[in-house]
Amino acid sequence: MVDTMALLLPFLRSGRPAKTAGRGTGAVGVSGTAGAARASGALDGDVLLDAPDARLGPVLVAAARGEHAPAAALLAATAEHAEWEHRDRYVRRLAAFARSRPEWFRTWSATAPDDPGALLVGAQLAVDRAWDSPARTELLRQVSPLITAAAGGDHRDPVPWRLALDHARGARAGHRYFEELWEAAVRRAPHHYGCHVAALRYLSASWHGAHRECLDFAEPAAQDAPADALVQALPVRAVFAYLTDACGPEVPRVRLDAAADRAVALSARLPAADPWPAQIRNLLAYVLLRLARRAEALEQLRLTGPYATSFPWERVAEDPLGHFLRVREALRGASGEPEERPLRGHGGPVRSLGH
Repeated sequence: MVDTMALLLPFLRSGRPAKTAGRGTGAVGVSGTAGAARASGALDGDVLLDAPDARLGPVLVAAARGEHAPAAALLAATAEHAEWEHRDRYVRRLAAFARSRPEWFRTWSATAPDDPGALLVGAQLAVDRAWDSPARTELLRQVSPLITAAAGGDHRDPVPWRLALDHARGARAGHRYFEELWEAAVRRAPHHYGCHVAALRYLSASWHGAHRECLDFAEPAAQDAPADALVQALPVRAVFAYLTDACGPEVPRVRLDAAADRAVALSARLPAADPWPAQIRNLLAYVLLRLARRAEALEQLRLTGPYATSFPWERVAEDPLGHFLRVREALRGASGEPEERPLRGHGGPVRSLGH
């Protein structure tokens, strides 16, 4: 097994790479008409943005009625069966719901203050709220006890440690502290995608433009993971950061294509037209389009079906669903052609949208 801790630590302890001018930033440009989409049988109304899966959907409906028991049961089931990737995604979505319906979560917390699921959602909610504040660093430091409480719920659970890694990045924690969190996270789940993404983003935030080093971390982590693990998409996540950044030295094209190839292979192993792998496929479609691999980008949109996701489109456009539809129209249309500028990009800077 590749020691991912060993891969991360030398980079954390090394000097900061120098910044150099690189690619321009911005969205994938598209052209074409709605008529082309209609001609292909794809209607805009068929597309769902960030749709919940079959397990989460009924829980959110119940939550809208003020019921918290289904949410608690769902998270308990993910812990019982060690479904850590699902648990991570559900915690994020439930925290987002709690942010818009705080009374629902207050009732849950008051009714079951020691519920591990409630503790985890509460910690995620607190981090989300602090992240949007101008006083982020100070507020995040105050959130630490909530994360500690969530981590005490189930010693096997890597999700509190993913949250702790995100928290460390936002609080500008030192590398030694981050190393300790990372070691605890991978000890619980060596191939947990959320923890690896959190580590990748910490590296990127610590040394802006160090895209080669981020790939040095992502590639072996993916190589060591099972063929159907989401960590297989970690290199393409690093490539996305490279393609949407104007800083850092050039990365050889062969590494960009290899990351995309690995994610394409992962996508082929996952169910088609399913909300679960939708974000991976939306991300992969963007990267393939930027790499001028148009037919493969179209295939990923076919596999994702009606499931658009805010990421990555929200990072390059004010209207993520509208941009997704324009990309799809251009790829499916007979005359519409995406303005593919694989390694240069165009438009304004990539938008920063929280964590």
